[in-house]
Amino acid sequence: MRGMTQHLTIGERVAWYRHRRGLSQDVLAGLVGRTADWLGKAENNRIELDRLSVIRTLAHALDVSIGDLIGEPTLLEWSRDAGRHTVPALREALMDYRLLTPLIGAPAEGEPPTLDALRADVRDVWDAYQGSRFGYAARQLPLLLADALLAVQACSGTEREEANGLLAMTYQGAAMVLGKLGENELAWIAADRGLAAAQQSGNVVITGSLFRSVTHCLLSTGRFETAAQLVRDAAGFLQPGLGEPTPAYLSVYGTLFLTGAMAAARAEDRATTREFLREAESAATRLGSDGNHMWTAFGPTNVAIHRVATAGELGDMQVAAELGPQVDTSGLPVERQVRHSLEVARALSAWNRTDEALAAVLDAEVLAPEQVRHHYMSRELVLGWIRGTRGRPTRPVADLADRLRLV
Repeated sequence: MRGMTQHLTIGERVAWYRHRRGLSQDVLAGLVGRTADWLGKAENNRIELDRLSVIRTLAHALDVSIGDLIGEPTLLEWSRDAGRHTVPALREALMDYRLLTPLIGAPAEGEPPTLDALRADVRDVWDAYQGSRFGYAARQLPLLLADALLAVQACSGTEREEANGLLAMTYQGAAMVLGKLGENELAWIAADRGLAAAQQSGNVVITGSLFRSVTHCLLSTGRFETAAQLVRDAAGFLQPGLGEPTPAYLSVYGTLFLTGAMAAARAEDRATTREFLREAESAATRLGSDGNHMWTAFGPTNVAIHRVATAGELGDMQVAAELGPQVDTSGLPVERQVRHSLEVARALSAWNRTDEALAAVLDAEVLAPEQVRHHYMSRELVLGWIRGTRGRPTRPVADLADRLRLV
């Protein structure tokens, strides 16, 4: 279905799905609590639909997913690292019934890896994710899941607990990558399996990390209020360990609140957004500096970029445009740098600072072509620039549109 609307803006997709549902502008506007005039302007690109809270409301009224409206294509269309069968292979690994219960089915076959080798492979996949090499990570994950399961079956005692922890982090890596690929249902399965393995590990830090992954899955499916509530519940679980926390503990705890702040912002809950950002800032202050414990990229800089991102989600584009360029993200993993650049570009574009916005997108593309070329935000920006130009777009915009396969 999405392929039929690939070259449309979000507003044009709203009109396309509205016509398919047989709804008038008056009826759809009433369902989302807006006027027909507002909806007409949105469908004709005179109002930008750049807030996920608004997009979610429209998607719900049209009975489609958020992904259908933002038109996010599969990432692997651009990935040279991933083969055609990457996602099916990962799906097959996640759907294997033998993983659901040890009571039936033969044990997994093969020579189990050493825990040292498994640790190195888990690190490799997570480093690839943070380096925005999503195709490579997706290709490795089915093999890594098989190895991690073999390790769990082969180990006992404390080694089995560690193997379960590594299995949990493998599942979390799968959930994060699948979320980038738009495979939200598979991401949920991976996060759920990961949380179960984390509990078997007895490692509270890993369990907290998987709570974050589940929160991301709720965010990706538009369950913003539920995601924010999960953050509160998970924080209650983690708080007893905050007396003398390790850096990893503080990082997982703080990052959980950053995810929660995004959920609250998308739910248009300003008070909770501020509360969660304050809690994350407190954790970052205790940590003292930026770090990457448990692949969180957590620290004062990550808190700062979430202040920009939540401002954008709440519609405070002037705040985002003023704060965003001031944040130095050069010390963070590539995935975080690029995500922030897209947020800044969106805010600058909203204030008609198109040249600066384009520069931000092009700089981000140099760092992570896969990430930029698949992300709905960059695609929507470029479509908006093309639609807003009389005559032919500038050569840099036209070339970028070509690389994003928008022309």
